[in-house]
Amino acid sequence: LCLALALMGLDGALSRPPRKAGVAVTAPDQVFIGRPARLEVAIDLPERWRPAELEILVEWDDLLEPVASRKVVPDEAGQIVLAFGLVARRRGLAHLHRVWIRWLGPLGLMSQTLVVPQDREIPVVPDIQGVRNTALRFFGSREHLAGIKLEQYAGDGSEFDRLREFEPGLDNRTIDWKASARHWKLLSREFIAERNHQIVIAVDTGRLMAEPVGGIPKLDHAINAGLLLAWYSLSTWDRDGLAGFDRHINLYNEPVRGVTSFPGLHASTARLAYSPEETNFTLSLTQLSARLRRRSLIVLLTDFVDTISARLMEENLQRLSRRHLVLFVSVRNPGLAAVTAERPDDIRAMARSVVAADILQDR
Repeated sequence: LCLALALMGLDGALSRPPRKAGVAVTAPDQVFIGRPARLEVAIDLPERWRPAELEILVEWDDLLEPVASRKVVPDEAGQIVLAFGLVARRRGLAHLHRVWIRWLGPLGLMSQTLVVPQDREIPVVPDIQGVRNTALRFFGSREHLAGIKLEQYAGDGSEFDRLREFEPGLDNRTIDWKASARHWKLLSREFIAERNHQIVIAVDTGRLMAEPVGGIPKLDHAINAGLLLAWYSLSTWDRDGLAGFDRHINLYNEPVRGVTSFPGLHASTARLAYSPEETNFTLSLTQLSARLRRRSLIVLLTDFVDTISARLMEENLQRLSRRHLVLFVSVRNPGLAAVTAERPDDIRAMARSVVAADILQDR
């Protein structure tokens, strides 16, 4: 027994790691939902300390799929580069906690564990490939170029450009009678397509938006729709901002201009967390209105379930619409529409269809 204890002590002493063992972790700047990413662990072992085999485990939170530990043998130079796949479960801020490294002593009697803290955040954001593909379908259309090729679309839109002499065939409603009286000839106004608008995408992150529709939470549906709108409007030189709210404003990005600003808005969606809080429209919309210094198009992506909350929401939207243009967006439930479209075969199916139709009518 004494000999076994002595050998175990010797094995433990020989297997202790030196302080100069270098461990570097290379993590991606962000992870897309549905698209695997790659995390690399590089270990540089000193010459006088070369375990026969290392077992490595990377620890992160439940936003990412867990991975099993990996065993690896160092090469002749003592270098180890091990890749782990990152697969996102849902959107948010994933936390990389620590790296665990375990090895056996030269006698195989004792094992040592080295813990390397990391404490870093990896944003998990929606995959924008679908957003890009959808937005690209608009690029060749005339509507997409409106506001950029101004000289080609004179006469369209409602933003005043200049006065021109009236000619037969022009709309009589464009005649500027005051200017015509001053110049002693008939003049008409010429308009161009609007540009440089300010758009604020306000996303409700309350508990109702965590309900799944088609296997995806309503909040993620809303974020994808907001990103598509942001991509398109930024390409036409509008100013886009992003706001998230539940019982108060929990995220606010000032409106920015240009397609180069889209990655910043995209990365900010990782901070739109699934909240268990009830949405407070009175406080949230009041705070949002106080932050906007100019008239804006506010695209509100939210949801409701009962008439009481709907009436309260409507009152606050009417108050907000006195200064801004409000576009209300709610996620449609395809399950209700499918129930109403089915041909009922019995009384139970008939009752389900009637109830589903009533719910849709109430909404």
